[in-house]
Amino acid sequence: MPETSPQLILLTGLSGAGKSTASHALEDAGFFCIDNFPALLLPDLVSKIIQPGKRRLALVMDTRDDEFYNNYLRVISELRETVPDLRVIYLEAAADILLRRFSAMRRLHPTASESVRDGIVLEKRRFTALRELADIIIDTSSLTPHQLRAVLLKEYETAQETGLKVDLLSFGFKHGLPPEADLVFDVRFLANPYFVPELKEMSGQEQPVADYVLQTPEADEFLTRLLPLVDFLVPSYAREGKTYLTIAIGCTGGRHRSVAVAEYLAHHLDIRTLTIRHRDLLKR
Repeated sequence: MPETSPQLILLTGLSGAGKSTASHALEDAGFFCIDNFPALLLPDLVSKIIQPGKRRLALVMDTRDDEFYNNYLRVISELRETVPDLRVIYLEAAADILLRRFSAMRRLHPTASESVRDGIVLEKRRFTALRELADIIIDTSSLTPHQLRAVLLKEYETAQETGLKVDLLSFGFKHGLPPEADLVFDVRFLANPYFVPELKEMSGQEQPVADYVLQTPEADEFLTRLLPLVDFLVPSYAREGKTYLTIAIGCTGGRHRSVAVAEYLAHHLDIRTLTIRHRDLLKR
C-alpha cells in the first residue's frame, strides 16, 4: 500500500483491456467510481468534490468521450495542476487478446464501425502519448479478472473496511433458507432448549441457553471441527476475489441453537470484517 493514497484516479486505456473490472476493484478499495465521465464536466467536479476529507474518486475516461479522446493531453495537464496527487492508470493488452475479447462480447470497437482489428490499431496509435503520461501501466493480457482486482486492491486499499466481508447469519429452517447464504451449517442435531420449560422462552443470546446447547460432547466436537474450517475458507475465498461471504447457521426456529452457535463463532473467529445477524430471533 502506498504511503499516501490518491484523492483522484483517472482510469483509462485501451477498449477491452479491463476498465470495468478495474473500476469495480477500485470501488471495493473505497473509491467512488464514475464510468465514462465527460471531460467537459471536470472543472466543475474538481471544484466541488475534490476536497480534503471527501471520499476518494475514480473516473473512467476513454475513447467513448470525444473531448477526452481528442484533447487528453490538455485535460490531464489541467487536472494535474488542480489535483497534484492525481494518479493515471492505463490498461492495455495485446492486440490478439483484445480481438478475442471483443469477439466473445460480440461488440464493435468504439473507434471503428466495421473492423474491430482496425479499431484496436487506431486506438493504440492514438493513445501513444496518453500511455506515456500514465503513472501506472497494467498489461492485462495474461491476467484474469480476479488477478487484475488483486493488483489494484494491493495498491490502493486503505485501512478502512476492505477485502472480504463476512456476514454471520442465524436462521430457522421453518422460516425458509436465506437466499444470500454462501455456506449453510445445520445445527438441528444439537440439544434443543425448546423442550426445556425454563429455557423455552429464552434465546441463544442468553447464557443458560448457550450453556445447554454448547456444553455437550456433540457441540464440542462440532465447534472443534468448524472453527478451523471457517479459518481456512475465509482467506481462500478472499484470494479468489470474493468480497462478501455469508455463513448461515440454521436450526428449527432460529431462536436457540443457531443463535448460540453463531454468537460463539463471532467471539472465537479472528475476522476483522465480521458482522452478525439473527434473522428469526423474534419470530415464533
